[in-house]
Amino acid sequence: MAVERLWLDVPYNEKDEAKALGARWDPTARRWYAPQTGMTGLERWTALPDVPDLLPGEDRAFGSGLFVDLVPTSCWFTNVRSCVDQRDWERLRRMITRRAGHRCEICGRGEDRAVQRWLEAHERWSYDKAARVQTLRRLVCLCTDCHTVTHMGLAQIQGREVQAVAHLRAVTGMSADEADAHIDAAFAEWHSRSATTWTLDLSILTDAGVTLATPPEAGARVRQAERRLRGVRQ
Repeated sequence: MAVERLWLDVPYNEKDEAKALGARWDPTARRWYAPQTGMTGLERWTALPDVPDLLPGEDRAFGSGLFVDLVPTSCWFTNVRSCVDQRDWERLRRMITRRAGHRCEICGRGEDRAVQRWLEAHERWSYDKAARVQTLRRLVCLCTDCHTVTHMGLAQIQGREVQAVAHLRAVTGMSADEADAHIDAAFAEWHSRSATTWTLDLSILTDAGVTLATPPEAGARVRQAERRLRGVRQ
């Protein structure tokens, strides 16, 4: 009779500590577990209930397809991973990849360590310019290549623009001119949105019982981003 795993929710930055206390990694489930009962040192990572596959108010059709989806400068460092408790991030990451069947929701590919392609969480936001509210509408599972396309500005800084544009065209069927026009329009929208300081609406997370972490204030986010970008260029 198979013994049910004692699953753990271990944030990435605490994995070495958990491993030292006896936690084991299941590469198939991509999850940490306690190999036996009574391991009190691991109790603080005891798994919480799974996050529901459909978050309250989430629109799974919002922002479908592959497109350049630039985050306004004033919203940098407001990705979900930086805005929620890290244990809850593990719950969300697990739900996002599981409900996508461990495949990219756009191109359909899975992870491939040989080519450094991973599955990553991406946020789809709506922007109410009148109210200056940035609302999380959907969480989507993307492969590294599709995710790189969405963050085309970062791809340019990292010297990956050619590969990103090629992937955009391959997935969408855009011509070179259509891809250039799409990217130009995305950057024009980015410049416009970056002039506004947005208030975050993360109610689809809080209504699902996810604990939020306070993100840096807008000015600090811009300074952090600038420091990170300088580091990329060096």
